[in-house]
Amino acid sequence: MKALKIALLGYGKMGKEIEQIALSRSHEIIAKIDHQQDWIQQKEQLKAAHIAIDFSMPQVVKQNMLNCLEMGLPVIVGTTGWQQELQKITSLVQEKKGALLWASNFSLGVNLAFKINEFTAQLLSNFPEYQARIHEIHHTQKLDAPSGTAISLAKDLIQNHQTYNKWTLLKKNENISEEILPITYERIKDVPGTHQITYQSDIDQISISHKAFSRKGFALGAVVAAEWLGEKKGVFTMADVLG
Repeated sequence: MKALKIALLGYGKMGKEIEQIALSRSHEIIAKIDHQQDWIQQKEQLKAAHIAIDFSMPQVVKQNMLNCLEMGLPVIVGTTGWQQELQKITSLVQEKKGALLWASNFSLGVNLAFKINEFTAQLLSNFPEYQARIHEIHHTQKLDAPSGTAISLAKDLIQNHQTYNKWTLLKKNENISEEILPITYERIKDVPGTHQITYQSDIDQISISHKAFSRKGFALGAVVAAEWLGEKKGVFTMADVLG
């Protein structure tokens, strides 16, 4: 395995966790970009980097990606809240012959839960008496709601279930039609993350739940994705990494 020179875009809790995982796998962190001026002050380090890993903030992630593409620097993106720009970013990656690997969640366990969610939606599509909903819990510093993972779960469920055609962030005491998949959320201090898909009928309930115990699973997945990307060109997701 080639030792990578990594630029960290965002040096908060996740950035520090990625740093520890990367160092333990014999990689090197040569740049830490946490403010706009860091792009200038660490310009030479960025030129020497093999890849960038972004766990920054929704308001800066798009510019971070654009900077990387202009520099010809492959980028792994774990920040959420920008996916409405995916089509534009994909076109730019193709134009620049660059490399982008993004995921709403880099945890191996969550990506397995994605597959279970798809299968369960297919199975329960024939049983409309079971009404689905998604609930997610994250730490109070997470700015976007619902989470990118919850949105991914919702889109996959809708694609595999004949009842639902869209999702909505459910407001308290709001009534919605049966074709709309509701998502609810909570923000609690120092919680890594929980996602639950529930199917409820008048007589029972079926649930799929993933609960993270720490950030290490997300950090490991991001570093493994960086190792996998190598010299590849194009736009990829964790589904490509996991085969």
